[in-house]
Amino acid sequence: MAIARFKDLCLDAGNPARLGPFWAAVLGRSWEVKADNDGLLTGSTPQHTIWVNAVPELKTGKHRVHLDVYAPQIADLEALGATVVARHRHWTVMADPEGGEFCAFLRDEVPSERLHGLVVDSADPKAQAAWWGDVYGVHVTDNGRWFTLEGVPGMPIRTMDFVPVPESKTSKNRIHWDVTTPDLAPLVEAGATVLRQPDDDIYWYVLSDPEENEFCAFLPGS
Repeated sequence: MAIARFKDLCLDAGNPARLGPFWAAVLGRSWEVKADNDGLLTGSTPQHTIWVNAVPELKTGKHRVHLDVYAPQIADLEALGATVVARHRHWTVMADPEGGEFCAFLRDEVPSERLHGLVVDSADPKAQAAWWGDVYGVHVTDNGRWFTLEGVPGMPIRTMDFVPVPESKTSKNRIHWDVTTPDLAPLVEAGATVLRQPDDDIYWYVLSDPEENEFCAFLPGS
């Protein structure tokens, strides 16, 4: 049984006015400027929303959470401000205008939903996938070296993948996801850690999963 449901994504940005329009163009979504220099990308449903939030800290290492996207040509992404980091047989690792890594998968016919994967670096991808599979109430697919969730409730992204990496997490993730839940207690009992409670500035809970990946939880009425 699911104890939470996917709500939306959030991206940290040094300059949302630059990063927001870039990702809007890459993903085929609309860019809206909000107060305090923040903004959001909107799509066909509320779950397609991606918040782009201004933060004071700079990127200091490889993104531990990244996006996989479909694109027609690498040149199109470069024209928007992306740069090539590494080329592989089936995908190309690229960096957005602030250096944030993402993977581009080329297609002659790009589907309407260009964001197809949310990828999480993991010390123990099997355990991480199992934990989030239990949270979302979905099956885990064992691909050998990485583990995949599909059909996540509310998530308009085809896959959520957990991949092995040798390095440890050293700083706050610059991409995180939000969930909704009727009750915070089951998340904590499952192994989530409460990092911040609602206060004068926020009305949601900030938590971390067993490998310290931050996510935000919204309760009914919040």
